Amino acid sequence: MSIALSLGNNLTTGGIFKPAAVNNTSVNNVTDFASVAGSSTLVLLSTQTASASASISFTSGIDSTYDEYVFKFISCHPASDGQYFTYNFSTDGGSNYNVTKTTTFFHAYHNEAGTDAGLFYDTGSDLAQSTSDQRSGGQVGADADQAVSGYLHLFQPSSTTYVKHFISSTNLAEQNNYSSNSRTTGYCNTTSAVNAVQFKFSGANIDDGIIKMYGLAKS
Repeated sequence: MSIALSLGNNLTTGGIFKPAAVNNTSVNNVTDFASVAGSSTLVLLSTQTASASASISFTSGIDSTYDEYVFKFISCHPASDGQYFTYNFSTDGGSNYNVTKTTTFFHAYHNEAGTDAGLFYDTGSDLAQSTSDQRSGGQVGADADQAVSGYLHLFQPSSTTYVKHFISSTNLAEQNNYSSNSRTTGYCNTTSAVNAVQFKFSGANIDDGIIKMYGLAKS
């Protein structure tokens, strides 16, 4: 009877818990919380740091353990000016990065002087059934304070039934002092498992930068 009265005193007439119903004491006495439906966790699988590196490749850990892999590239700086930061995929463990891709690409930009800005679809950066490296954005500058950061999501790379969808987004400091944001979406047009991913600049070493690979835990 006392438990029912206590519970009732902490409910509104509409059946909603009052703020006093949950406090530090009650939470501290809880020994376990049920998992939340739909929750997900990024699991860090690998970190690589560039140092005058021709490329950064992830050749292990991409398998059926996770349905989605996330790559975060952080302040990647090219060794020379005006470089595209690119990525490509492999189905043979990294022996070749030449998976056929079809993609779309759009680009927003704004210069430091505040005199030029725009948003457009970039037909020069999309791919149509091409094995070429995919550009992640515009041309990165090589000034000491210029770099590119962003992410790449790869979905179900181990599927042998469907093509492999991916989404990437970047922000970078361009060679001509523009801030630009680009978004690329597309798919690897193969039913073979994708098991390696490579990042590099189009014509220069990765002078500095960090790239991390995460797996998105299955619910």
